[in-house]
Amino acid sequence: MTIRVLLADDQEMVRAALRAVIDRRDDLCVVGDAADGEQAVAAALRLRPDVVVMDVRMPGMTGVEATRRVLADWPHADPPPRVLVLTTFDLDEYVHSALRAGAGGFLLKNSPPDQLAHAIRVVAAGEAMLAPSVTHRLISAFTALPPGLVSGVAPPAPGRHARIGSLTERELRVLILVARGLSNTQIADALGLTLANVKSRVNRVLTRLGLENRVQAAILVHEAGLLPTVAGEVRAEGGEGP
Repeated sequence: MTIRVLLADDQEMVRAALRAVIDRRDDLCVVGDAADGEQAVAAALRLRPDVVVMDVRMPGMTGVEATRRVLADWPHADPPPRVLVLTTFDLDEYVHSALRAGAGGFLLKNSPPDQLAHAIRVVAAGEAMLAPSVTHRLISAFTALPPGLVSGVAPPAPGRHARIGSLTERELRVLILVARGLSNTQIADALGLTLANVKSRVNRVLTRLGLENRVQAAILVHEAGLLPTVAGEVRAEGGEGP
């Protein structure tokens, strides 16, 4: 099945480059593009793509607000598109809010073409795309921010750290592997489980801990002191994300 992609970026050259990378893949197809957030929302509602590749910084409506609008205002019976956020990261504090708004993951703009194609496939499959080294930078930036600085990022709920103790040993291992940036497929290989079993366990762990996504899981594990050396433990640049 071909994955239908909508591109949203305010730079025409960037959109052209992304289109060239994506359309070279037999299983990917660009169905439209947008130059700002408002156009992105309108195009997503009209074209109903599988994935929106969304720049964070655009004039007028940002990629964060566009992501929130697409997911909140989706009028169709079929599920809304998954959103893959593009960011330079070092300047984009907005990435935290974008993930909380419902984005399926984020990718650096200077990532290799193969990693972009892979990220689209991962996000389209319903998983989060968070490369391990980038996840570490996200956690570091998040934990360095004063509370309330980034809009939409809530502090950990009271007792959430304590809830980690209620997890089984296998669930705790799954949580830590999620925080390290492994995909469901990689976790299945590491623990000798089926992919369906891992998906079920990940969902159960997130639910029991009151977490919305894998980014929050990584932050929680980091804050709980269970992941002191994220960087360097797993390197999957160009490989499969979580």
